[in-house]
Amino acid sequence: MLILLSSLIIFLVLGVPIAYSLGLSALAYFWMVHPELISILPARLYAGMNSYAMIAMPLFVFMGLLMNSGGITTRLIDFSLLIVGRLRGGLGLVNVIASMIFGGISGSSVSDTASVGAVLIPEMNKKGYSLEFASGITVASSTMGMIIPPSVPMVIYAYISEESVGRLFLGGLIPGVMIGLLMLIITLCVSYYHKYPKEIITLSAREKASLAGRAFPALIMPVFVVGAVVLGLATATESAGLGVLYAFLVGLILLRELELKVIPKLLRDAIQTSATVMIIIALSKLYVWILALERIPQSLAMFVTGLELPVFVILFVVLIIILLVGTFVDVSPAILLLTPVFLPAMKLLGINGIQFGVILISGLAVGLVTPPVGMCLNVCSAISKVRIGTIFKAALPFLIANLVTLILITYIPALSLWLPAALMD
Repeated sequence: MLILLSSLIIFLVLGVPIAYSLGLSALAYFWMVHPELISILPARLYAGMNSYAMIAMPLFVFMGLLMNSGGITTRLIDFSLLIVGRLRGGLGLVNVIASMIFGGISGSSVSDTASVGAVLIPEMNKKGYSLEFASGITVASSTMGMIIPPSVPMVIYAYISEESVGRLFLGGLIPGVMIGLLMLIITLCVSYYHKYPKEIITLSAREKASLAGRAFPALIMPVFVVGAVVLGLATATESAGLGVLYAFLVGLILLRELELKVIPKLLRDAIQTSATVMIIIALSKLYVWILALERIPQSLAMFVTGLELPVFVILFVVLIIILLVGTFVDVSPAILLLTPVFLPAMKLLGINGIQFGVILISGLAVGLVTPPVGMCLNVCSAISKVRIGTIFKAALPFLIANLVTLILITYIPALSLWLPAALMD
């Protein structure tokens, strides 16, 4: 293991991309420890990607891209403005609500940042909000994108842990909504302190009804996709395929903003994004194999149980590790590396696999807005032209919502387990 970890650290320090660092360090391990197994590595790499369940991932990515290009973002923002625009800091509240809804459509925090931020950050700055505040609330609220279903990271976790995708989707719903509600409260407090403006809405009842009607196709999207899985009408992969078809028809026929000429580009973007993740998955599966060969999960589980520490102390330590790893490692490889290590130990302590999945993904979501990796930070910085460090400082008050929710779902299992049990048992 020393060879494996030291070589991985060396490659990362040298600036080698995480996927290739994983592959090269695994190759170094097999070359020095198990040279007889090198010949079967290609087969293991292929097996790591050859999964029917993982087809859902590129389909969810493509679905999100179709919704982005189909005029959905603008309609969600208009609908959110109708709900909370009259309150102090109305556009900040709109940012949070739009991210909650958009997260339930795209399943991606990065897409949320790019789509909502591109529209709202310039608009908020024009209305008197500081660029720092607009950028901070955008990246912080986008963390809900990988917690509120459907969620691409949850599909990846389900594949590694062999848990139900439908149960994971339902398990993330209450925590995701909790984060959103807490962020709304924090936004109101900050807005009153800085005296941010209210929005003046002069729409008639007919115009309000029309606006809500235009947003309706987007609002029912999460219900359509997640409901099919929960009710047993479709697998996660089939549901993602239906979601792609729905997004295509809504954007092309109903909203008439999706242009056929952009479809090849959207397909290319979805393939590139998915291919990057699949390469990481394939190479990280070598790590999982090495962990199994070295019996690391079993050893860790026995070590943890042998400490005879209270469960709440062990859980707190695991939370700290998740937050630290999320700071330096992107979400997908972090899930793939941490799940096989910690999940067996968690199950020995009586922690349900669904609960641990929600804890893991909620904790790693914070890493999306923390330097140096922070993908959402980088995307937001490109939009607002504000430095990453400045955005992070502005996002800190809103991340309190994430941390409070993370602690609650860790020590109150019902927050992530009640809904799956109620609807799927």
